[in-house]
Amino acid sequence: MSKVFIDKTKPESILQDYQKLLHRADYLKTFKRGVPIIIKINLSWTRFYPACSTPPWQLEGLIKTLIEDGIKPKDIIPVENKTVVTDVVKGSQNNKWLPILKKYGVKMHYLTNETYTTYKPKTPLLVMNNVFHKISLPKIIIGKNIIQLPTMKMHVFTTTTGGMKNYFGVLRTSRHYAHRNIHETLVDLLSIQKEIHPGIFGLMDGTTIGYGSGPRAMQWAVKNYLLASSDLVALDAIAAKMMGFNPLKLDYLKLAQNHNLGVADPKKIKVEGVDIAKVNWHYKKADTLASRGQKLIYRHSPLWVEKLLLQSPLVPWSYFASNFYHDIYWWNLYGRNRVANFMQTEWGKLFQKYPS
Repeated sequence: MSKVFIDKTKPESILQDYQKLLHRADYLKTFKRGVPIIIKINLSWTRFYPACSTPPWQLEGLIKTLIEDGIKPKDIIPVENKTVVTDVVKGSQNNKWLPILKKYGVKMHYLTNETYTTYKPKTPLLVMNNVFHKISLPKIIIGKNIIQLPTMKMHVFTTTTGGMKNYFGVLRTSRHYAHRNIHETLVDLLSIQKEIHPGIFGLMDGTTIGYGSGPRAMQWAVKNYLLASSDLVALDAIAAKMMGFNPLKLDYLKLAQNHNLGVADPKKIKVEGVDIAKVNWHYKKADTLASRGQKLIYRHSPLWVEKLLLQSPLVPWSYFASNFYHDIYWWNLYGRNRVANFMQTEWGKLFQKYPS
């Protein structure tokens, strides 16, 4: 039976609470001894926005624990990539990851600077061989243990997002080609993960969660939860259940379970730690003007329309439209005030204490 470990936390004890959770989950047993550990950070926006990307205390809580448990800094390899609408270097600065890595002597690895290699999966895939001409993965991650660092939030394409979708970021920036078949792509990626990583673990931050039209134009709420599991499907399923969704009605989770990649049925997952039996935040799916336009292209238009608009020399218009909507229109109308309000919370005050 898959297990998900859950604890409550507070800003004053967040680093210790992450350590306690990792130890209770016996996380090191997941990994092959003597093999470096990839930390797949989550960047969903170049700007800092609550619950959007890996917060600094999540990264520090993990790295501090790894080092104190005997893992050498050179064997800790944080990675993240850019997207067509994010800047990974600026995002690393805005989310305050770099001073933490410097503090512990750990080097950041931007996947934009890494060498990619063609990977040929051993397991038959659902869609990726048809979506991409070839599957390219960064050489640096292959054969190493991996820890996913998602936040607890919703997503306009997959309803919820977490440990499974975090691996989407290792692909090159043309990964938006897969949005038409995003659920099947996430299952393919989990299958690939299990082939190339001897150990996989997920550590999810739910100190502040994002609901609504994520991963950027969300509402946020302080919830003070931490989640961990060696089964990414189970981790995402329990997070979805807490947010008010039936995991077996979310295609990427149901498909993953059907392909024996993990457990999505909450009745077959053992939750250890705090009692969440009555936790249900009753969140609902939500869209923005930008996501409605994207869904119109991906779900309600023939493939040739998508290829013309998003896979041709016309594609820069879509990047411009997305950036304009989120970084100028939505940010100035809603985002700026929401971040200012967050900074008045105890988590916001902790964020401000981290050096830029």
